Amino acid sequence: MKMTWIAIRASIVLMVICGLIYPLVTTGVAQAIFPRQANGSLIESNGVVQGSELLAQNFESPKFFHPRASAAKYDPKSSAGSNVAISDSDYVKGISDQIDALKKENPTLNDVPADLVTVSGSGFDPDLSPEGARAQVPRISTETGVSADLIQQLIDKQTMNRQLGIFGEPRVNVLDLNLGLLQLQK
Repeated sequence: MKMTWIAIRASIVLMVICGLIYPLVTTGVAQAIFPRQANGSLIESNGVVQGSELLAQNFESPKFFHPRASAAKYDPKSSAGSNVAISDSDYVKGISDQIDALKKENPTLNDVPADLVTVSGSGFDPDLSPEGARAQVPRISTETGVSADLIQQLIDKQTMNRQLGIFGEPRVNVLDLNLGLLQLQK
């Protein structure tokens, strides 16, 4: 019986430490040191939250940059990859269908950037390669009336380089691009 009470007290102490004190301390430290990141890296425009720079959103209008496809249908409550092997005939057909749809929407497109036709592994990749963004410039320029040169300058300005110069690939955030595009249209 003595050992049972020791186990119960130890469990209660550990629950308080791990379930209450630790989360409160880490949340407090995060809020003090990295408040923007701790609150979801939200992007605001004119005082209104437009989204998070960490989660992709679907932009269907031809006037906007389109993100990578999402196996989770851009639903933040259901992160998922497609889990389909590249040797699967459904995968090959899906990529072929994506290429056809992309070329239909962007008739001047010759070289198709892979990130425009492949699904993000998490379903929420908010970034595109600069090439993926540039591939959409003719369509967006035609639809918005903004010159292709201005849109290209926006892409160049918004492009983030490799982290620490070696990690990842150059990328551009689609939400930031679309908000910048709206500013160009004013």
